[in-house]
Amino acid sequence: MARIEFTDNYQDLSTETGFQFKFVCETCGNGYMSSWQANKTGIAGSVVRAAGNIFGGVFGRASHGSYEIQKAIGGPEHDRALEAAVAEIRPQFLQCKRCGQWVCHEICWNNDRSLCKNCAPILQRELAAVQAQITVDQAQQKLRETDLTAGIDVTAEATVSCPSCGAETAPGKFCSECGAALKPKSECPKCGAKTAPGAKFCPECGQRLVP
Repeated sequence: MARIEFTDNYQDLSTETGFQFKFVCETCGNGYMSSWQANKTGIAGSVVRAAGNIFGGVFGRASHGSYEIQKAIGGPEHDRALEAAVAEIRPQFLQCKRCGQWVCHEICWNNDRSLCKNCAPILQRELAAVQAQITVDQAQQKLRETDLTAGIDVTAEATVSCPSCGAETAPGKFCSECGAALKPKSECPKCGAKTAPGAKFCPECGQRLVP
């Protein structure tokens, strides 16, 4: 039997009824699924059925059952299926002679350098990425230098919260929601003493502060 390539970048999705493999690019993670190949011998299926329920029979745990399935589908039939899958998917991949990675031909291979894009970045892609980043940087710089406050009185009092109902309201004397004073009196109208916001009586003379 010919040697089988791809030893560390494929997933074995085979079951007792057939064989299928997923091959993954070791750079970008792009994957290719091989065609489904039925298990012609039927040995694996009969072995598993004879053993009982893999999730509750003699195999016990599910993980142990998975191991038994893999052991049952192994052997020459499995190897032939893998070899056929490799032959099917092989044109989609190239192995970089510098780093040894199997990479997809479409995205991660630099044809001009005969190396993967990690070992020999594709110049035009790199230039495009740098140009795009510089464009964003320059746009941000121009935006920082542009006056976006034209027509806005930045010294005007911003939206405030009503101390009575908590609603957000425009600056003014009274709340647009409940009508309460936004700036309660802070001094006694009789003696002039300073009072705390919300106080009902003057702490100095006893004058009633709330009408």
